[in-house]
Amino acid sequence: MRNKCVIALGFFDGVHLGHAALLRRTVEEAARRGCTPAVFTFDRPPKEVVTGVPCPLINSPEDRRELVSRLYGIREVIMAPFDREMMTTGWEDFITKILVGRYHAVHLVAGHDHRFGHKNQGTPELLQAKCRELGLGCDIIPKVEIGNITVSSTYIRRLIELGQMERAARFLGHPHTLTGAVRHGRGVGSSRLFPTANLAVPPHVLVPSYGVYVTRACLPDGTNYAAVTNVGIRPTLDNGADVTVEACLLDFNGDLYGQTLRLEFYQHLRHEMRFDSLDSLRARIAADAETTRRYFEENPV
Repeated sequence: MRNKCVIALGFFDGVHLGHAALLRRTVEEAARRGCTPAVFTFDRPPKEVVTGVPCPLINSPEDRRELVSRLYGIREVIMAPFDREMMTTGWEDFITKILVGRYHAVHLVAGHDHRFGHKNQGTPELLQAKCRELGLGCDIIPKVEIGNITVSSTYIRRLIELGQMERAARFLGHPHTLTGAVRHGRGVGSSRLFPTANLAVPPHVLVPSYGVYVTRACLPDGTNYAAVTNVGIRPTLDNGADVTVEACLLDFNGDLYGQTLRLEFYQHLRHEMRFDSLDSLRARIAADAETTRRYFEENPV
């Protein structure tokens, strides 16, 4: 028998401070009721499925799952496929048949602008009314603002596209996160410059503005390392048009190929540029490494 759940509703791209208010309320209410704190979300953006227009995201589904669990204590993440059946489910059936019937919801938490059900006909007001009718608890969380700007995934996506990682972190409540498998690159970094990890960017996830960043690399065993990460096409190495995310882990020795690496972005250091020689590139990376070390000395994580 599935446990009764308090369920937060939303897509949760970025898992930002607006989402945090929902997630904290969900965990609080679940503890009060002795239930499982859960999130109901989709594996892909509903808007993309309905319109056919690609929607680059801040996080992969795996990152969303990890962030809501690690940062906010959500114990169950229901990652439902947004298929034709889901797209054509009426808003009332979504509540009664899916959230209550399938997942045993006893309390629902949603944002002030949450829409759901076929053609987005479900509204926060309808959700509250249906919950009252069914004897369920319901919380509608008001918008969260920072400096008169509403915290939203749309705004944060733009900041990441511009490489404004420190400002993005203010609205996210945590560093921007990118997780992927370490793949084989062309070998130039490890053989002629510095040991690097070439990260495969998950499908449909946006890539930060091209440039060099102060980052932290988190390994599956729980260890982490300061890292200098280059995002772009590596013009000095004639990489062509292929976009790479390549992290140089400071003070790390070992083989990362095939492992899953989580990168946390803290600060944009400089734009990507072409150097006259590999020696010039090596010297600049060494300087970037020292800047990165100082950053974490002054801003311990």
